Amino acid sequence: VLGLLGPNGAGKTTAVRCLTTLLRPDSGRAVVAGLDVLRQPDAVRRSIGLSGQFAAVDEYLTGRENLQMVGRLYQMRGKAAKARADELLEQFHLADAADRPAKTYSGGMRRRLDLAAALVVSPPVMFMDEPTTGLDPRNRQQLWEVIKQLVSGGTTLLLTTQYL
Repeated sequence: VLGLLGPNGAGKTTAVRCLTTLLRPDSGRAVVAGLDVLRQPDAVRRSIGLSGQFAAVDEYLTGRENLQMVGRLYQMRGKAAKARADELLEQFHLADAADRPAKTYSGGMRRRLDLAAALVVSPPVMFMDEPTTGLDPRNRQQLWEVIKQLVSGGTTLLLTTQYL
């Protein structure tokens, strides 16, 4: 686990955006999972997961459909995508709301769905930008448990936060 700690405007999100190929750096060199961010952006994207600062879910799809869609984008077959979606919905305590459109979710539920989507394919490197934003204390603690599981399973994790 590598943590980037700093106040608003310190450049934490900008650094994550550069490392995840969403923003081209002005200068310098960056390597993620042994891959050059500028020369091998497609390979970098295949090797990482990203949960951004704000939930990025399709509000018109259900929670399950959101997760299955991510799985299909990564070439998971239908049954495998559904099984992984169901597993993550349970893990993030969203199973009861799985078949409701995401637009009916609370902010914390959307955040958890976004985090689940970033974990659909179990990437070797995971970036979490302000992962606890919008989570209540119980869900924040649950997220830290998920992070511990990821790290114990061998995932390299970079997270940004304003809080210790």
